[in-house]
Amino acid sequence: MPDPNPGNRLDSSSSPYLRQHADNPVHWQLWDDAALTQARERDVPILLSVGYSACHWCHVMAHESFEDAATAEVMNQLFVNIKVDREERPDLDRVYQTAHQILTQQTGGWPLTVFLDPHTLLPFFSGTYFPRTPRYGMPAFTELMKRVATVWSERQDELAEQGEKVQDIFDSLNAPGNPDAELPDADILKQARDQLERVFDSSHGGFGDAPKFPMPSSLERLLRHWAHSRETRGGADSEALDMVLQSLTRMARGGIFDHLGGGFCRYSVDREWLTPHFEKMLYDNGSLLALYADAMAIAPDALFDSVVRDTAGWLLREMQHPDGGFFAALDADSEGEEGRFYVWHREQIRRLLEPDEFTVIETLYGIDKPANFEGSWILHRRDAWRAVVERLALPREQADALLASARQKLFDAREQRPRPGRDDKILTAWNGLAIRGLARASAVLDEPAWAKAATSAVDFIQREMVIDGRLHATWMDGQLGPRAYLEDHAFLLDGLLALLAVRWRDADVRFAVQLADDLLEHFLDRSEGGFFQTAHDAESLIYRPKPTLDESTPAGNAVAASALGRLGYLLGRQDYLDAAENVLRWAGPVMGRAPQGHAALCHALEDALTAPELLLIRGAEAAAWARKADDEYRPFRLVYALPENVEPAAGHSEPLLPAYLPTELPAATTAWLCRNMTCSLPMTRLSQLTAELGGEKVVSLRP
Repeated sequence: MPDPNPGNRLDSSSSPYLRQHADNPVHWQLWDDAALTQARERDVPILLSVGYSACHWCHVMAHESFEDAATAEVMNQLFVNIKVDREERPDLDRVYQTAHQILTQQTGGWPLTVFLDPHTLLPFFSGTYFPRTPRYGMPAFTELMKRVATVWSERQDELAEQGEKVQDIFDSLNAPGNPDAELPDADILKQARDQLERVFDSSHGGFGDAPKFPMPSSLERLLRHWAHSRETRGGADSEALDMVLQSLTRMARGGIFDHLGGGFCRYSVDREWLTPHFEKMLYDNGSLLALYADAMAIAPDALFDSVVRDTAGWLLREMQHPDGGFFAALDADSEGEEGRFYVWHREQIRRLLEPDEFTVIETLYGIDKPANFEGSWILHRRDAWRAVVERLALPREQADALLASARQKLFDAREQRPRPGRDDKILTAWNGLAIRGLARASAVLDEPAWAKAATSAVDFIQREMVIDGRLHATWMDGQLGPRAYLEDHAFLLDGLLALLAVRWRDADVRFAVQLADDLLEHFLDRSEGGFFQTAHDAESLIYRPKPTLDESTPAGNAVAASALGRLGYLLGRQDYLDAAENVLRWAGPVMGRAPQGHAALCHALEDALTAPELLLIRGAEAAAWARKADDEYRPFRLVYALPENVEPAAGHSEPLLPAYLPTELPAATTAWLCRNMTCSLPMTRLSQLTAELGGEKVVSLRP
């Protein structure tokens, strides 16, 4: 028998977010059998509250309602209250966010507040933030709860019928697959590009109106489209490139970027990228780091260079655990106010700087204009640095020195302020995005320290978060959370492949194979196609999603298809290539209905329709040759420099090298260029390789 009055149980959680609520007078429960059984035996609804540590409005609702004894008394009397960290349980979050959309026909968000039938776990009422007293056109939270409880006690038959309809909608969401379907046509790629152009903000960059999110997957789609158009489509699509570069420039100048400490905030509340929602998430910064590095691979850019260096510096300085993994997020709030850590008063700045430094800072960052955030200033660049230097009539070298010294003084002063809270849990999926971002930045800007930091994260995950051969999704102070989801395997595999392109380690290839095999064994829907978000042996919920749409991170099925395809090319593994195509055949119909929303799946489709070039180089000069071959942005070219001491395939259950490569070290540095699993003759001179990269015909060595 569960305790009929178990009190608040969150102090045993591995989630910092749940621990924040451990002292609430609400009798919060974990999502587990004890709580679900208690609700069924009491025959009262479950009040499910989903949020996360860095969520501003989650903190507001907590302070207004969950810390209030009178509100808590109503909650405890009428419901079994369950608190969930959406970052620790993305499966529950996705299920009940989808339910919220079904019930309200509106998009959701956090905090998410859902009332569930305790016997079926189906939702019958939902919302997001509710105030303690009536405002914003919403009822007081206590009054709302009383109404919900009354409906539950008096109209259970109607709610049961509604629940059946909701379940029918859930059952229809995972469309049946057709194993004999053709791959989607390349026209979907053009449709995605054109749809993105229609919602592009030509004045300020980015997509749509306020609030405005960075949407790195959509920007990468346009960047890849430009790269492929330059090679294969009869002329470079310069408009696609312009949309990317304008967006990246405006974000880099805007208040959404931290101009002192590096890193991007979650989103902008306005079209101009000026006023951010100040929380900083690991996943945004990992994805944007890779995107800015890719843009730098096209051509040098001083602004982008500083963004990459400052963001990588922030990750290593503030977000990396001493043992290697990366933390999840920084709060928006400090000292009880959103953004307080980041904003400035003009006189604060003036007192810290010399007059010439202040002139540079006020001109560059808009301090000479009216306050832009509640009587204070958010630093943002109103103009290009070059234009500011010309306007101030300063020698460039002197201006650079003044800016550097002023920024350092402001940074040092800001470091003395009370800091925003940090969510110190390690999330495998988000670490995968950070690993990929650091690897790409390391390759483009030739900064080995960033690849070393990414390697430390890989080693941490493999050492601390793989138990009995199974990957886990979260880690906090030595305590593991649930087993890993689709995104954990896919994003980490993607990050490993990016890191292998910077520096080769046999252990990472074996880890990549383990992740890929786990995807096929534990997540693949062999009857209908695609990958489930949860493993076959995971907890059964009212709905088992197979995500395809890009949200704040790229869709799990999309990254799985891309990464499996690239690993299949690298190792000559047909099962990985088949699994990647399986996803695309299954997802083709949903991609066709909304290409713009499936940008990451479009990346995978592009790779499947135009197989990437694979360049493998082995020998003493392999790294130097690889830099020559990968000195521009070519997403269709995979370059791996293998060290001289790479282990042969013998003795391992899976080959570390493709079968067409010799296991013995060649006498000289040697390169193999492979297209469509067909490879050139071995090349032992760099001039041969350079010529071959410009050619179209190869000699088949495939057995």
